[in-house]
Amino acid sequence: MPAPTRTTIAPTLVAWFTENARDLPWRRPGYGAWGVLVSEFMLQQTPVNRVIPLLEAWLDRWPTPAALAAAPPGDAVRHWANLGYPRRALWLHRAAVEITARHGGVVPRSVDDLLALTGVGDYTARAVAVFAYGDRHPVVDTNTRRVIARAITGDAHPAAAHRRDLDAMADLLPEDDGDAARFNAAAMELGAVVCTARSPRCGVCPLAEVCAWRAAGYPDTADTRRKQARYEGSDRHARGAVLAVLRGAVTHEASAAEVIADWPDPVQRDRAIDSLVVDGLIEAVDGRLRLPR
Repeated sequence: MPAPTRTTIAPTLVAWFTENARDLPWRRPGYGAWGVLVSEFMLQQTPVNRVIPLLEAWLDRWPTPAALAAAPPGDAVRHWANLGYPRRALWLHRAAVEITARHGGVVPRSVDDLLALTGVGDYTARAVAVFAYGDRHPVVDTNTRRVIARAITGDAHPAAAHRRDLDAMADLLPEDDGDAARFNAAAMELGAVVCTARSPRCGVCPLAEVCAWRAAGYPDTADTRRKQARYEGSDRHARGAVLAVLRGAVTHEASAAEVIADWPDPVQRDRAIDSLVVDGLIEAVDGRLRLPR
């Protein structure tokens, strides 16, 4: 079977996406670049169903970058709630300050300008430029890498993220800007709902007839990516427990000695508190801990 190409993959996948795309808030017309940027921050390593209610509440509270920039950073950490990886809340707050100061409160369109914002990497910068502004760039996330690995190279799993992933996606992009944007979204959607990591639904895949992995008999090639450490009992778990106490306190502060005082590993507890202070997620003042002000 010849290797799949732009002409064999893109039209099929775009047509499938047009009929099967989930109705997600950030895909609706007029959602705006700020909404797309916030959604991309929240969606990093977080399931869609956890993001949607918090995203809508966030944008109701801070409908513009300037609104968030005017709030204390601790408010951003508090309203991040259970999304995990709370440094993203601080990064988003800093990005809002930068957008307000450098770009007059308007999320920039240029990939280079987006990359200069705190917390914005290759994926997020291109996602905003493509999905908010309609520009033609390759957008690559974990789902996209898995679709390319299976359909193009015949591997069961993608390799670790690398800059060459952008080149691989660029080779498949349609020339038309609108079709390119839809193809980017379609590849991500296919990986999220059909070409999934553990239970791919090959019987309903629109690329089944051109998929190199299927043609090779679904070989179980090695997954060489680094596995994420278990959350339960980890330093991340301890950090989350500290933040939960401070979020729940009426004044968002508490005695340092009392915060998760019953944590089973006191050394880990202290390490979690110290790391949160270093990251700027909490402040330690006169024997008390508090969210940043």
